[in-house]
Amino acid sequence: MSWSSRFLTVLYVTTSAGLAWTAVLEFRYGPAWAGCLFCAASLVPVIAVVRESVLCDLRRAARRSAGPVPRTAGAEAVVRAELEAACCERWWTSLGTDHDAGCPHRSRRSNSAA
Repeated sequence: MSWSSRFLTVLYVTTSAGLAWTAVLEFRYGPAWAGCLFCAASLVPVIAVVRESVLCDLRRAARRSAGPVPRTAGAEAVVRAELEAACCERWWTSLGTDHDAGCPHRSRRSNSAA
């Protein structure tokens, strides 16, 4: 885990503990619905901790499979793959509403919807 992931994990655990303590106080001295609300809210940071650990595992697996690669090369590869998977220029400039005449992704519009 990187230092930022560790910091986020500590922050999430602290937030979850604070919300759980508030839930206990609400169950003792406040309305039951508020205790249930804080109890449910205390589970959200736990989900975030699980997400951080999964992301850490995915990053570790990507580093193992790719080998030593500069950071810019990884970002450049992602952008290049997205651009190659994209459609024609008219599709980009029309926000996905029209295609060029020779575009392989061109979809025919049906007149039945009109």
